Amino acid sequence: MIHELKTWDEFMPDIATGKKRFEVRKEDRNFSLGDHVILNGWNMLLSEYTKDKILALITYKLDGGQFGIKPGYCVLGIKVERIYY
Repeated sequence: MIHELKTWDEFMPDIATGKKRFEVRKEDRNFSLGDHVILNGWNMLLSEYTKDKILALITYKLDGGQFGIKPGYCVLGIKVERIYY
């Protein structure tokens, strides 16, 4: 499955370089290991998408309700597979 998500543009460079290898997300999409996410750059000030887009594989999932993560949220480990500019 592929999930399309908005991602604040300030985080896109760190995701692209592998410095940020996780996403904290509301668990409203039934994320699973092996799924892909398309992270679409989002400019918060202008409330519009940027041209940046990253395809990543979900390699790990930590469900909320433990380790200080609120229930209904999750932390996804991701591996960048493709960068679109």
